Amino acid sequence: MLDSNTHRVTRFEKITVKHFRRLCDVDLELRPLTVLIGANGTGKTSLLDVFSLLASSAQGSLNKAVSDFSGLSALITYDRPGDLSLGISMSVPYHNNPLEYELRLKPQGTSYVIDEEILSQQRYHKPPPHKYIESRGSHIRYFEPKEKRLLPPTWEHNSLESSLSQVPKMYQEPEDFRWRLASSTFYHVLNVEPRSPVRLPQPLRPAPLPGKDGEDLVSCLFNLREADRDRFEAVEDSLRAAFPTFDRLETPSVAAGTLAMTWRDKNLSKALFMHQLSEGMLRFLWLVTLLESPGLTAVTLLDEPEVSLHPELLSLLAGLLREAANRTQLIVATHSDRLVRFLKPAEVVVIDSADDGMAQFTWADKMDLNGWLAEYTLDEVWRMGHMGGRA
Repeated sequence: MLDSNTHRVTRFEKITVKHFRRLCDVDLELRPLTVLIGANGTGKTSLLDVFSLLASSAQGSLNKAVSDFSGLSALITYDRPGDLSLGISMSVPYHNNPLEYELRLKPQGTSYVIDEEILSQQRYHKPPPHKYIESRGSHIRYFEPKEKRLLPPTWEHNSLESSLSQVPKMYQEPEDFRWRLASSTFYHVLNVEPRSPVRLPQPLRPAPLPGKDGEDLVSCLFNLREADRDRFEAVEDSLRAAFPTFDRLETPSVAAGTLAMTWRDKNLSKALFMHQLSEGMLRFLWLVTLLESPGLTAVTLLDEPEVSLHPELLSLLAGLLREAANRTQLIVATHSDRLVRFLKPAEVVVIDSADDGMAQFTWADKMDLNGWLAEYTLDEVWRMGHMGGRA
């Protein structure tokens, strides 16, 4: 997001991970568009899971997220001593130095303790850093602006949830950081089974996004058509570029407050309802709507967006990802070399397994690829093994 006063982009700049599955020691720069490539089991989805876990910590649902991952012991790297440690930094308008967040979880029986949690910022290039939050076990302190010092909370503090999630709303800098991190949204491959939400009529409601399962796709498109016509027309233009016989989308009412969606094809006399569309058509419609939505959160995580899409659609998808990265920070995991063909080295992170089986992350533009790219496309260089990231 661009700050209107300073023209400085506010975004997450770096993520660090220690002892999360195969991500034993990762220190990765984050860019507006970060596309992760690599063989199965190298850690692409794990990095998305790390971001999702950090988002849960900011939402106040860390305990549930850890439980959904089958407990902390299931997340910590096998056969490696050490606690699970996560860190992330975010650029801040008006300051040259980012906010730095660190969270360390330590197993305790079948549960965990938050062994350390710090939100800090280096100010005026003088150590030590200014701390907004400093928690070490049960010793919890927040920076109180009026007192200008760290003080313990005066409210009941949940020890299984992060101090970040319990920061007072009036503490501007940490609350802005918390809100942005908490808004991060993870989209898995869209469910397009016959009775999936995306194929059924849907209740009309305010919906800035189409939903993780497409449960708000119809409402989102309806609202776009009524309130942001340019965005709605951009969706239809993308569909026409992808499917030359596509004409338009319509939203017939099927009951009071309930809408269906139909797909008009130039070669057919009757409209197609969502349950009649192919998997590829439906997934592309959902992706286009998501990436064109003005309601995109600060961070959008996409796992394998290429699933079911014809290879010829991937150039359009790459363009949509690049444009959306101006409005959200996109982190994408893919197996598709065809999608990589339409990306730039500065948008691609290659993940390899080191000799010890742990993940190594390298930005493609940090590799010496110029000689190869003079003759081959980026996907060809990847397939030939000159970038790594192959099985």
